[in-house]
Amino acid sequence: MAEVRDIEYQPDGLHVPGTPLWLDARRPRELSFISHAHAHAAPSARLVCTDATQRLLRLTRHGLDGTRALGLTAAYHQPFTLGALSLEMFPAGHVLGAAQLRVVRGGERLVYTGDLLLAPTGVGPTGEIAQCDALVLDATYGQPRFVFPPRAELLAAVDRFVDRALRDGATPVLLAASLGKAQELMRRFAGRGLTLRAHKESIANARVYKECGVDVPAVKVLRGKTPRGAVVVWPPNLARSPLLAALEKPRLCLLSGWALDPATRASSSVDAALPLSDHAGFDDLCRYAQECGASRVYTLHGHAVDLARELRARGLDARPLQPASQLELFA
Repeated sequence: MAEVRDIEYQPDGLHVPGTPLWLDARRPRELSFISHAHAHAAPSARLVCTDATQRLLRLTRHGLDGTRALGLTAAYHQPFTLGALSLEMFPAGHVLGAAQLRVVRGGERLVYTGDLLLAPTGVGPTGEIAQCDALVLDATYGQPRFVFPPRAELLAAVDRFVDRALRDGATPVLLAASLGKAQELMRRFAGRGLTLRAHKESIANARVYKECGVDVPAVKVLRGKTPRGAVVVWPPNLARSPLLAALEKPRLCLLSGWALDPATRASSSVDAALPLSDHAGFDDLCRYAQECGASRVYTLHGHAVDLARELRARGLDARPLQPASQLELFA
């Protein structure tokens, strides 16, 4: 049996003790794996990530411009070594460049999923289930109420919302994250020949998609009055922007997994809400835990306690990661 080692959980990241490696560190560290380019990471001295994540980080992210010189990038399914560790990244699906990390030491395999989506989006590699002995599983939607309909059905519902708004002479506004869902929607509706407008950040991210070989059509920035029949793709956190208020009969649709939460729908002041998510739903999280081969599962963030309880009911050794805990992931 290999020597017992721990992974240390802290609110600002996971640490592999005895090494400089952190996982999605939220304050500067000597070395951190960054799972994806959303606003979760700190400007550590050296970063491990995919090339696409590094390109996205260079846009504006929190002083992370130095990743050009300090990033340690690798392709999916290409193992590399870091001291006594063997590392390998796998597609996480969540957004372009999102990666899971498998850390192997002493023959034991730990997989850290980061934010995860197993459904195909058409604008990047589909998330995979990586085989491992111990699993750290993101639990953003780790409750049974967050079982999402098939993505094709949800996208068809988005189509119907847009078509109905246009028939009524309204301007459909799709509230979607500026990295990930925005590019999926831009590609979908440009492919239908519709006129599109979007936030400048969504468009900047789309250019990186293009650089990485994902065909996202060019879209103009929303600046003021839009042509009749235009569709607007816009970040949810800017839903109260004067630019939207100035549109002709704006009709807003929130696209988020939280649309299944009645409180979210009630507080969002939108005309419609659909649970199109860039995270795995509850059923896919359970499927991952059951199919990855892990003898131990650790749930992280979101509904970690609820997901661990459900996995235990299904016969798995599962527990939530808690602050200031030392957990044996290498045994």
